[in-house]
Amino acid sequence: MHTVWKGAISFGLVHVPVKMFSATEDKDISMRMIHKDCNTPLNFVRKCQHCEREVEWGEIVRGYEYEPGSFVLFEKDELEKLTGEITKEIKILDFVDLSDIDPVYFQKTYYLAPNETGAGAYSLLLEAMRQTGKIGIAKVSIRSKSSLAAIRIIDRCIAMETIFYPDEIRSVEHVPNLPEQSNVNEKELEMAKLLIGQLATKFEPEKYKDDYRSAVLHAIESKVSGQQVRVAPEPHKANVIDLMAALQASLEAVKPVVTEPTPGTTEKAKAAKTRKGKAKTKETIG
Repeated sequence: MHTVWKGAISFGLVHVPVKMFSATEDKDISMRMIHKDCNTPLNFVRKCQHCEREVEWGEIVRGYEYEPGSFVLFEKDELEKLTGEITKEIKILDFVDLSDIDPVYFQKTYYLAPNETGAGAYSLLLEAMRQTGKIGIAKVSIRSKSSLAAIRIIDRCIAMETIFYPDEIRSVEHVPNLPEQSNVNEKELEMAKLLIGQLATKFEPEKYKDDYRSAVLHAIESKVSGQQVRVAPEPHKANVIDLMAALQASLEAVKPVVTEPTPGTTEKAKAAKTRKGKAKTKETIG
């Protein structure tokens, strides 16, 4: 794994030197933009419309458009100074329950490993958090950006999840057409709850696959080898308007299959059991 950050976790006066590694990887299939007429990859050029020429990175500054066509400009070092003192520290401010945080807050996950001299303090924090069942809410600066973060335990590792600030979360009040009240039919509700119960299971992430990515990779392999790409026909979807009928059909689809005995098998089994019992009785009497 590639180290993306080095620093320390601090809680109280305790410092835990750590290295940070990205816990996830983007497996999207990258494709270039191609000129269809000649199959040449396209390049995106940083061109100034006023000067009519390509602009080098050294000539570029950041600008905020405070009104149409008017900008305030910032050099890179100005923005860095505005962030204040960038410390290599994950400062834990509070300890809370994980259930207190809505998943909408979470952004990206990182694994934290102990630095060469921090194994003891690392193990202490890990075990203390494990036994108390708490996670830490911290502030951290990564690449000149200040973030909130949740420090928690994943297996034998301390992990950090960057999280949004509260004012970055949009209120559900802004979502259009939400029902004022939940007016539902009681029979439909019971069937919906029954369907949820039938589909309820333990979360096993390994059983979920990215079907789209697999299909694209297969199509790429087919095209490279000169084969025709075959597209599976779209499955027929019934236009079910009746909600009760949809629930009933869904329950039928997930109902466990019970193997019925072959006609006559039950009677034969009973007869065989009776003969076996009589024979055992005769042996006992003899």
